[in-house]
Amino acid sequence: MHDVMQLAVGTITMRPYVFAFLVVYLVAAVTHLGWRATIWFTVVAYLISFVSEYVSINYGFPYGWYYYIDTTSSRELWVAGVPFFDSLSYVFLAYCSYATALFVVSPLKGWRWNLATLETRKIRRSLSVLLLGALFQMFLDIIVDPVALQGRRWFLGQIYGYREVGVHFGVPLSNYLGWLLVSLFLVLALQRIDAGTTRKRTEPPAGVANLPFRSLLGPVLYLSVIVFNLAVTLQIGEKLMAETGIFIFTLPIVMTVILAVRRTNRYGKEELADHLTDFPWSAAAGRRG
Repeated sequence: MHDVMQLAVGTITMRPYVFAFLVVYLVAAVTHLGWRATIWFTVVAYLISFVSEYVSINYGFPYGWYYYIDTTSSRELWVAGVPFFDSLSYVFLAYCSYATALFVVSPLKGWRWNLATLETRKIRRSLSVLLLGALFQMFLDIIVDPVALQGRRWFLGQIYGYREVGVHFGVPLSNYLGWLLVSLFLVLALQRIDAGTTRKRTEPPAGVANLPFRSLLGPVLYLSVIVFNLAVTLQIGEKLMAETGIFIFTLPIVMTVILAVRRTNRYGKEELADHLTDFPWSAAAGRRG
């Protein structure tokens, strides 16, 4: 038991950035979906992610053939040849991608010191959010994986590699196709869990809270992951890799911001009514108009 506790502590102290992102995820997800949905999704998403990695390092699917380098198993948690923190990262990446898709798809209501997405249950479980959320998560990996592959040059450490050098800064395209497939399963799992825990409720699920600008927590987490990885990329001197990432994300970020500004308070009365019918506890309930 003492050894397990040491490994658990080591997992946190060696990867503080992962757990900083995880804390933001918990605040965002719990206040958005409630404790029950958040806990269920965290467990299910971790299991889906772990299985996808375990299968890939042993059978080459869905990410292609890659391998983990066991240099830290005496200092942090590993599960069947997979670092615990790695599969855990998929959880908050999936949620912030889903929340960002909701932000893009939903009508927006803004007032002084607050902004609310007028999402409905139908929007939350829509095909548009599923596809967009999965694509958002896959695009995060386009930024994350190339710099993670250079882990020996920063505090991540060289923990994995590919059997063959890929075309995108050493990362094979099969990896991104695998991320898209797994992301579809993760976002779908979140949609199903949320649908099951919020069905026909008149009171908010435990943990749901109308924090100021709560609807921005997911997108801000998404943006933070991008900024963190680009900052590391620049810090290790990979300017072309960083510039490529910046070019990839400039258009979608600018489009999202401009469309959000233009769409705020352009909703119809029916859209607000549908939102409040599904979520009568929403902060938008007190700001009719």
